[in-house]
Amino acid sequence: MSDIEALPCPPRLGEPAPDFEIETTQGILRLEDFRGSWLVLFSHPADFTPVCATEIIAFAGARETLRASGCELLGLSVDSIFSHIAWVRSLESRFSVTVDFPLGADTTGMVARRYGMRMPAESPNEPSRVTFVIDDRQIVRAHLAYPMTTGRNVDEIVRLVAALQTTDARGVATPAGWKPGEAVLVPPPRTKAMAEERVKAGGPGCPDWYFCKKETA
Repeated sequence: MSDIEALPCPPRLGEPAPDFEIETTQGILRLEDFRGSWLVLFSHPADFTPVCATEIIAFAGARETLRASGCELLGLSVDSIFSHIAWVRSLESRFSVTVDFPLGADTTGMVARRYGMRMPAESPNEPSRVTFVIDDRQIVRAHLAYPMTTGRNVDEIVRLVAALQTTDARGVATPAGWKPGEAVLVPPPRTKAMAEERVKAGGPGCPDWYFCKKETA
């Protein structure tokens, strides 16, 4: 069996996140340590590389916004804990940022394998740029993957977390490009009678029975 065939499938949306235990720049952490909080778990190929540096800097800039929404960050790569410590110190010194979220040393690749973060056709050993959004019940809610040559959009990840939390809190959906504070989409009617009632109610936010927006405020 080839390496590609042997790799596990990543957890699907709506499934429990695979458990893990990993040494990080903030000590040993387990998935269970994040229960009750949302978690953005992301992999990067290697320390002391330019694209990865831009991502860690971007995550550092988004840290407070995510924390305010009850969401934690955890990054990982196959580099050692000593490499992570040295790299974080370098980033903080050279780029005037504070990296106050943990970076995990997945030296055996166990976490990357459980989460399907390795892409052998791209690199036989290093994980690609894969992101999982895990909710406060430790259910996988979103999964994004970028190639090694392309830094991920951290603003989009922040937006994604906000959209998922709005869905949970209000029982609504969010339209393309939605940002916090903008109108959301109400669930479409499930019966013909409900569709007729929606049409009669009308309004500028409801151009047709299946498409209605409402303000979040």
